[in-house]
Amino acid sequence: MQPFVAPTAAPHWASLGEHTFVAGVRLLFWVYRVLGRLPFRVCLYPVVVYYWATRGNARRASLDYLQKLEAATGSLGHAPAWRDTLRHFLAFADAILDKLLAVSGSIGQTNLRTEGEQGLLVLTSQGRGAVIVTGHIGCMELCRISAERHRGVRLNVLVHTRHAERFNRILQQLHPDSEVRFIQVTEVNPATAMLLADKVAQGEFVAIAGDRVPVRQSMSVPARFMGHEAQWPVGPYVLAALLKCPLYAMACVRESGVQGSGYVLRVHCLAEQVALPRNARREALAAHAQQFSGWLETLLARAPLAWFNFFPFWAQGLEPSRTAHAKHDNDHDPDR
Repeated sequence: MQPFVAPTAAPHWASLGEHTFVAGVRLLFWVYRVLGRLPFRVCLYPVVVYYWATRGNARRASLDYLQKLEAATGSLGHAPAWRDTLRHFLAFADAILDKLLAVSGSIGQTNLRTEGEQGLLVLTSQGRGAVIVTGHIGCMELCRISAERHRGVRLNVLVHTRHAERFNRILQQLHPDSEVRFIQVTEVNPATAMLLADKVAQGEFVAIAGDRVPVRQSMSVPARFMGHEAQWPVGPYVLAALLKCPLYAMACVRESGVQGSGYVLRVHCLAEQVALPRNARREALAAHAQQFSGWLETLLARAPLAWFNFFPFWAQGLEPSRTAHAKHDNDHDPDR
């Protein structure tokens, strides 16, 4: 998950720095274990406020998202302001702790409600796997609880940065027997596809993010999100088509009005089988991306602060001339 950094001229999200430092994560988790959640917040929130105050692009990206969300769904109930972007940052800080608690086994099964997971359980009973498209939303690590509740369910989550790999290594150390495994990849090449094909053939599930465009811009398609067109990766849909397996969407969010660790794991079947006709391949990919985009928008209408893409999401895939123009505008932005 990408923390509080955004580009000055809408460069690719993969080039952005990560600020989830290993030593800091360990220290904050120790603070929670010894002193509790309130002291954890006391330690973490000043760090969050510092990044909020110094990362103007991230604030603007957050505000842009919240404004589009409010216009499309009305879920905030008021016109978003800068204070809402701070709330957005703080929600991400809480999610960091929940990720650690989830994988360390500190959040019990009674704290997670599930909806729609029956289809995956049927596949498991049949020894079949599936591709699951996810987003940078909520706390995906809580799916561990569902996996442990139903023996035999194994989930492999693809992560795309070395920093995420280090962070996930900490999570694995906290709970080495977890049924959730993280696989670091830079792109889905033939070797990776073979590995994932073996996983699915063994009845396991493969989760891949569907809300960040890969380095190769040609591997993206347009779909509307919050009333505006954005570029979406095609990897999850190509992978499901190659593996000839079902395609599901999954997210775990703390919805508005639910306090504490009251998360809801939502699972939705997008397609029993993904077909990509040779003469309409791009159109089929765009249709699948639109379906996922619509599902994601529905979730965020219930949990508006749960989406953690702190970069200009709708600027992904802009041609160089438009990107250069965005840089010119940012160079004259007094809030930079």
